[in-house]
Amino acid sequence: MRTTTVQVDAMTLAATLAGDDRLPPLLLLHGWPHCRHLYVPVIDALGGHAFAMALDLPEIGESRGPPPSSGKAALADVAITAAERLGGSRPVVAGIDVGGMIAYAAARYHGGRIAGAMVMNTAVPGLDPWDEVMANPAIWHFAFHRVPSLPEALVAGRQRAYFDYFIDALSRDRQAIGSDVRRRFAEAYRRPEALRAGFEWYRAMPEDAKRNRECVPFDTPLAYVRGDADPADLQEYLAGLRAGGAVNPAGSLIPRSGELLPLENPSAFVATVLAFMRRANASGH
Repeated sequence: MRTTTVQVDAMTLAATLAGDDRLPPLLLLHGWPHCRHLYVPVIDALGGHAFAMALDLPEIGESRGPPPSSGKAALADVAITAAERLGGSRPVVAGIDVGGMIAYAAARYHGGRIAGAMVMNTAVPGLDPWDEVMANPAIWHFAFHRVPSLPEALVAGRQRAYFDYFIDALSRDRQAIGSDVRRRFAEAYRRPEALRAGFEWYRAMPEDAKRNRECVPFDTPLAYVRGDADPADLQEYLAGLRAGGAVNPAGSLIPRSGELLPLENPSAFVATVLAFMRRANASGH
């Protein structure tokens, strides 16, 4: 495991790398309220079989410089460009939470530049069951985070307590998420620019949903993965992906895990990612 930075336009993106750059590339994307340290427990194991790259998304953690847009298609372009400049041409893109939304956008809007995409533990804006998820009162924070300026004012200086609420609510076993990684997540959003960048992902979701609702067939290999602690119906998510244009998406559950898959069940996460990489790279896409 080693760290570096990569320049994309006016952005400097921090990355953790593992593995030889002659191996099949794998781009790992975090969500909210995470940073690239989400993947520390798994990146060396992945690096034994892949050129693994975990990014801090623009303005998060050690990355600096705002993206051209917080729309997920634009963020996918930034992330893929970073991977290419790091030496990972045509990567498999795997993302959790908002990172999963970006992975979906990579497959749908930039499919020719990637080998495949894994959408993990998230609903994709505009695709079933998006409207049902948004109507769930337990998902109150999506609406709150879209309010202009107010989330920044209320959360600034309280990142650790606020983020711990979601980590505890969304993990199968909150004890599996140690204090060091919790501290790193809070520190990654300490800067006002970072906090704003995270909330801007939510503010862009209505436009993401509008774009995604138009069915555009694409054959980029796609997998949908959830931790089995979530009672959601996996088949409902796969049906939504097919309705959006994905050709034959695969689905799987990671056992003994909630949302934070690499932290809660690292070995199963590694096995699931590597199995999909083999299928995607053998598909001829």
